[in-house]
Amino acid sequence: MKIFSKEQIYQGDALTAKKQNITSTELMERAGTQIFNWIHMRMQGAQVPIHVFCGIGNNGGDGLVVARHLITHGYNVKTYIVNYSTTRSKDFLNNYDRIKNTTKDWPILLNEDSELPAIDARDIIVDAVFGIGLNRPVASWVVNLFNHFRVTKAFVLSIDIPSGLMTDAVPTNEEAVVNAGYTLSFQSPKLVFFLPQTAKFTVQWEVLDIGIDPEFLYTTPTEVDLIGKNEVLPIYKPREKFSHKGTFGHGLIIGGSYGKIGAVNLAGRGALGVGAGKVTAFTPKCGYIPLQSAFPELMLITDKDEEKLTKIEFDVDVNAIAFGVGAGTDQKTVSAFEAFLKSNTKPLVIDADGLNILAEHNNLLEFLPKRQTVLTPHPKELERLIGTWKDDFDKLDKAKAFSKKHQCIIVIKGANTITVAEDKLYVNVTGNPGLATAGTGDVLTGMILGLLTQGYDLLSATIFAVYLHGKAADLLVEELGYQSFIATHVVEGIPLAYLDLFKQPEQPQVEEEEEN
Repeated sequence: MKIFSKEQIYQGDALTAKKQNITSTELMERAGTQIFNWIHMRMQGAQVPIHVFCGIGNNGGDGLVVARHLITHGYNVKTYIVNYSTTRSKDFLNNYDRIKNTTKDWPILLNEDSELPAIDARDIIVDAVFGIGLNRPVASWVVNLFNHFRVTKAFVLSIDIPSGLMTDAVPTNEEAVVNAGYTLSFQSPKLVFFLPQTAKFTVQWEVLDIGIDPEFLYTTPTEVDLIGKNEVLPIYKPREKFSHKGTFGHGLIIGGSYGKIGAVNLAGRGALGVGAGKVTAFTPKCGYIPLQSAFPELMLITDKDEEKLTKIEFDVDVNAIAFGVGAGTDQKTVSAFEAFLKSNTKPLVIDADGLNILAEHNNLLEFLPKRQTVLTPHPKELERLIGTWKDDFDKLDKAKAFSKKHQCIIVIKGANTITVAEDKLYVNVTGNPGLATAGTGDVLTGMILGLLTQGYDLLSATIFAVYLHGKAADLLVEELGYQSFIATHVVEGIPLAYLDLFKQPEQPQVEEEEEN
């Protein structure tokens, strides 16, 4: 699913009105009606008090459409105009006239000196104060109104975006943003729904189709894509009947040090679990007995040193390589990594101590295989690589610049893992807090490696692995719980994640009427 920028959304609205020969007011009517239908389907006429707060721009116009339909369908509605400016949009004024012609209970005008309306915790608030066009600080009296929403503990439904939240900036005053229980976003979600500093302003979100021109939606390139099942299904490569282990490639994992051999074990299980034909590990000698004993499917080559990597030499032909899991940052390991980088021509996944070495010795970045390297940092490793950032948007800008400069892919691991491929972002929808435990990143490294060995291109392997990794956790965490979830559970969930790709949604059962 594409995530459109604010400018693209305006462009799509205008193009839709032109191509469908409708006015912007008619498009607003369509959008507001969709919001009403969503509410009506769930409430079925229930007389819970609904407070609709409308700004004086187009978001407020949407709110007036919703309020008018709620009124005409017999709901218990109070409508408010948050009068924060003397400027009103044309479509707002059109719908203001319509609601005044619908009911004798005209909207209540709220100004700076107005009393805060009485709202009960069992009531519903529809937030239509500000939309995506907000470009100024929120007035202090409006901030007080938003704080009043929070104090009442009423359920808040935001239209398109929680009021006070911008599409391309982190708020400087969190109290100036509505905390929505649910946000109904027109046509596509907003990037701010997925970033750590801004996702907290809506508990849940849903996209409503308001009939934006299909050609515009399909052909307009976006900087951000949302990755779910529909996006990864076309990536999947089915297996042929006469294929064999050689068909699915050979991966090499270079890593491990004394006390950190388990990281190689986890990465190897991830690689084989996702479908690699063969996987070999290159570790210090101390890894030999643990890996050969605990992981019979994994082949092994060892360094001459007992405890650390000192010279990376192997005589196997592989399709892709992963470096860094559990490797440590001893100077001899750094030297070995440098020599390896200068000679390597295979696709490369770098994680953990490999990233720490690159951050400490950034001259090595020039030896990364161009457009054949994936870096998989957690937040602290990312900071060491690209430097500190002011906020989430600055972080993304710096990650894109780094990716572009070094022609590599960066996987920013987090609640919504984001894959950065130069100027393009891919936001993953799977995963949960159960993944916040040691070793899950090692499994992901192995999974990317395992897909690369099977012939997936670098970007597809990364996006697909991130999706499967999160989905594996989602499918098992319901029975295991967040706190008890460990990295090996991700490996156990990979088969379920694959099977889920082809699972059809359950259809609701309709009870047959009994014969008289």
